[in-house]
Amino acid sequence: MKKLFLIIGAPGSGKTTDAELIAAKHDDITHYSTGDMFRAEVATGSDLGKTIEKYISAGDLVPIEIVIKTIVTAIKNAPTPTVVIDGYPRSTEQMKELDKYLLTESEVELINVIEVVVSEDTARDRVLGRARGADDNNEVFNNRMKVYTEPLLDIQEFYTEKNLLTKINGERTIQEIVDEMDNFIQSKI
Repeated sequence: MKKLFLIIGAPGSGKTTDAELIAAKHDDITHYSTGDMFRAEVATGSDLGKTIEKYISAGDLVPIEIVIKTIVTAIKNAPTPTVVIDGYPRSTEQMKELDKYLLTESEVELINVIEVVVSEDTARDRVLGRARGADDNNEVFNNRMKVYTEPLLDIQEFYTEKNLLTKINGERTIQEIVDEMDNFIQSKI
């Protein structure tokens, strides 16, 4: 049985870094970032990668069929019993599709959804400060924040009703955030 943890947070919340550091500390945890999975596909130059790139470069959501296929494959192929995926779900549609998948999947259990909470100002400063790619500019950031915040209340309510949402303050040092998140994940596995 694969134990699945999802980490959500605004662009620049640190969710990918947090998850990477936790996975690096433990041989029994595999980390996947939807963003990294998509960027890797774009880098191959495949038709799928070109399709994904159109959405990412505009700061828009990648279509649900592509996202679910990517995530399901990653979970099933993970070499460890615990999988941490950051950056998912990003819409109520993605959330519902994953929930449907999990209802019929006996090999995967969603243990918790961890939200890394940061202010919009902190998120903007971090994203524009890192300027990692073409999607890291003010206009695209504003669109990414809008895409993130629009479904957030529905996502929070959905997972709160299932008693699966945990919020972590992302305004602290990386070490403090990682320690709290790691301790929480360890307490659940």
